[in-house]
Amino acid sequence: MVLPGNVLKAAIKIYCSILGLVLLAGSVYSQDNAKTNTIPKPDSAQFNNAVDLVDVGRSFLKGHKSNRKDTAALKSGRVHISVLPVAGYTLQTGFAGVLSSNFAFYTSDHGQTNLSTVLTSVTYSQYQQIIFPIQADIWTKGNKYNIITDWRYMKYPSLTYGLGGNTSADSGYNINFGYLRLHQAILKNIGRNLYVGLGYDADYFWNIREVDPPTGKPTDFERYGLSKNEVASGISFHFLDDSRHNPINPQKGAYYSVTWRPNFTFLGSDDNWQSLLFDLRQYLPLPFGSHNVLAFWSYDWFTMGGGHVPYLLLPSTGWDAYSNTARGYIQGRYRSNNMLYLESEYRFGISGNGLLGGVVFANAQSLSDPGTTHFAYIDPGYGCGMRISLNKFSRTNLCIDYGWGTHGSGGFFVNLGEVF
Repeated sequence: MVLPGNVLKAAIKIYCSILGLVLLAGSVYSQDNAKTNTIPKPDSAQFNNAVDLVDVGRSFLKGHKSNRKDTAALKSGRVHISVLPVAGYTLQTGFAGVLSSNFAFYTSDHGQTNLSTVLTSVTYSQYQQIIFPIQADIWTKGNKYNIITDWRYMKYPSLTYGLGGNTSADSGYNINFGYLRLHQAILKNIGRNLYVGLGYDADYFWNIREVDPPTGKPTDFERYGLSKNEVASGISFHFLDDSRHNPINPQKGAYYSVTWRPNFTFLGSDDNWQSLLFDLRQYLPLPFGSHNVLAFWSYDWFTMGGGHVPYLLLPSTGWDAYSNTARGYIQGRYRSNNMLYLESEYRFGISGNGLLGGVVFANAQSLSDPGTTHFAYIDPGYGCGMRISLNKFSRTNLCIDYGWGTHGSGGFFVNLGEVF
């Protein structure tokens, strides 16, 4: 959707105003929460009276109601596992078989330590894609350190639509590549919910090729610089303010993350370049005191430094860490040097026992014109979805959403755990 200059400026002002209000609300909450040194403890009765799919299965097999009651559920060392074998469909994979697992545990007393999570899955799709991620968010005793892991292997035939925020829906064609991602960081607490840290990020793409590019003219990929292999290697600097207690399904709190990544040839990178990422989230109970949540997410991704950024590492739709930005659009739909993104979602209960819930959401993305910092187009999306409780103790939900975008774009999006 192209916007006149004055309308675009107004839209950006509104975006900044909304974001400012969200951050202000988060600051107020964080200050209130920081008045004590302990994390609010979940009510055990909440777990024991709730129902998840495991309880439904137990009740069916036993022929009578059989809800698990686990007063020791939140003790340190206890691991809650959610496993989901499923055949499904998404825009980027087509029909796929997925085995997804979520591990949730506390490394020490849950009154002093955030919930640690490990997420992994194996996917094989009708497009012969293989996706194998291992993603972990580990909190040590007393939240002194936060250890963040993002490793993945992908054999990934997929679509690309060229560069910019105004590429046509029929311009997509297939590219194929292998991808190994090794991102590791450790952050240290410096006061209340604040953390700073260092990491190392390596991205390696190989056997990159265009499968069925349009004929008669060079593609954006070719003009940008198509090579068989691409390597990026750099140090990452992290700042984090995290007042959530449960990252799988936050009920309140905030998550403000800033990551600066300079890449260097002396570390093996093809070129020297930098990226800067702002990942900002806010969760507000609405109505106050209920389990319904109004959530906001801003994901703003910039590249800089003058070096040549690998095409496959440029900011792009659905290429955040968990492939969740811009429901309503296929992954890779828009790609360029810089990206602005804002989303809001309202999460609400449907059944009184917590088994079923729902969401409605709206988002907007803007990718800069190729090679510039000018944002001339805004591409909105919206949708709704169902939540099914898989594990009431870790509050892990199966999330099934349908999103709509512009120019007839739309499809299903499935997650184990909330989208953000």
